[in-house]
Amino acid sequence: MSLDPIDYEHSEPGLRRRDLDPDPIKQFSNWFTAAIEARIRDVNAMSLATATAAGRPSVRIVLLKGFDQDGFVFFTNYESEKGRQLAANPFAALGFYWIEQDRQIRIAGETVKTSREESERYFHSRPLGSQLGAWASRQSEVLDARRVLDARMAQITERFAGKPVPLPPHWGGFRLKPDYMEFWQGRANRLHDRFRYTLQGDGNWLLERLSP
Repeated sequence: MSLDPIDYEHSEPGLRRRDLDPDPIKQFSNWFTAAIEARIRDVNAMSLATATAAGRPSVRIVLLKGFDQDGFVFFTNYESEKGRQLAANPFAALGFYWIEQDRQIRIAGETVKTSREESERYFHSRPLGSQLGAWASRQSEVLDARRVLDARMAQITERFAGKPVPLPPHWGGFRLKPDYMEFWQGRANRLHDRFRYTLQGDGNWLLERLSP
């Protein structure tokens, strides 16, 4: 298969330092709100990169479920591949790409588990089927056949019929606390605008323009 350059030119007006908020979380909020207003599909879908204790990386798409000054939150099975990797190596990275706006955001930092109370609040906001599925799926484990999963789901559905579904002990959230954030805006001739925020020892953020 040929992978010759696709005839696509970036046409956005670009990004200037004065366009950016000194606080990268607020800047993320500005761009995230603009993406929602632009009706971008699955705006909260993000790449999550983790690594083993030995440094072997892994990446997948997950959904952002909240963010504030304390960090960026997603939920998962703690016994999944990403859950096990984060237990061994808590550092991770996130990536957002909204092609409709020629924008990319990179975020990196250390993760911590959300509190049991926060995990419970989110878990019980999910559709009933998703709550049952969290009990039925042994995420990332080898599965002999689909019928095995379907049988587990049937058993769990019967087990909790007519009752509130409790939060599984193996399920909950992670919060990534950023120390690095980068905002990328596409420009003509691949001379894109890139700005990096780096958290300093005094708690302030250093903002720098990067070469594309």
